[in-house]
Amino acid sequence: MTTVAAYAAPAAKAPLERTTIERRAVREHDVLIDIKYAGICHSDIHQVREGWGEAIFPMVPGHEIAGVVSEVGPGVTKFAVGDRVGVGCMVDSCRECDNCRAGLEQYCTNGNVMTYNGVGRDGQPTHGGYSEKIVVDENYVVRVPDGLALDVAAPLLCAGITTYSPLRHWQAGPGKRVAVVGLGGLGHMAVKLAHALGAEVTVLSQSLRKREDGLRLGADHYHATSDATTFQKLAGTFDLIISTVSAPLDLGAYLSLLKTDGALVNVGAPEEPVSLNLFSVIGGRKTLAGSSIGGIRETQEMLDFCAAHGIGAEIEVIRAEQVNEAYERVLASDVRYRFVIDTSTI
Repeated sequence: MTTVAAYAAPAAKAPLERTTIERRAVREHDVLIDIKYAGICHSDIHQVREGWGEAIFPMVPGHEIAGVVSEVGPGVTKFAVGDRVGVGCMVDSCRECDNCRAGLEQYCTNGNVMTYNGVGRDGQPTHGGYSEKIVVDENYVVRVPDGLALDVAAPLLCAGITTYSPLRHWQAGPGKRVAVVGLGGLGHMAVKLAHALGAEVTVLSQSLRKREDGLRLGADHYHATSDATTFQKLAGTFDLIISTVSAPLDLGAYLSLLKTDGALVNVGAPEEPVSLNLFSVIGGRKTLAGSSIGGIRETQEMLDFCAAHGIGAEIEVIRAEQVNEAYERVLASDVRYRFVIDTSTI
């Protein structure tokens, strides 16, 4: 066991505070990672505040982890000391179900082990990236290509793969019209990735406040959803809509923007249930879908794609003691577009 410094929430809705946690000794197939940067995801706030249900405390959040390997177990074949690596939203899965065998570990039918607020197969709670070090099985670690700086790579481990996976699955590319709802931590990555894939990209945001940013990041068009005429003008326009927002939407209104056979895919997860008139999908053979992160293989593919296209997250690097302030700023949409903790300040 190794004792490391971390920032943890001692109880639901409590401010995060500096503490220490124990990391397990390196096992046969484990790698010990010196964490350099950890992104702050809106889902960290949901879980610290029990917005998605009962959680495990004390909680060390963080599933956008970038660092350097400092030790490897004797059976490790994929990584060596000094390698630049990342860890995303999960650190284990059953490895035996159909989904795991297909490289879809995020949909493990026996339940994967989340990087934090989870319970490992050893029965111990998992703790995330707001810490100095982490020990992870090599099969749930990805390589950060040399072309990506670790600070801008960290948010790719959640925000990047969460948007890349549905864009790939629904075949965003040349000739496809893709809309991104919300230009935040997830949305700004969806815009960059959809643009790099060759799609025609539109941002749908509450206001035009971030229009200049959206166009700079790769959007071809930018519309305010607070303008009632937007939904009239864009009716039947899109092949694919990626909704990145965590607030409940009028799903019928957004489904009206799809072409026949179009898909509205939710990657943002509101805390409240939403309702839907089924005629919104019946008319036009439309799909209302969801998507959750990506498998390990696809996450590596995404990182390699980002390196090849010069894509990183737009970040604001903060010191660890600023984390509670950063949470409030995320809730106020006062970040462009992802906070990243410099873990050397923990």
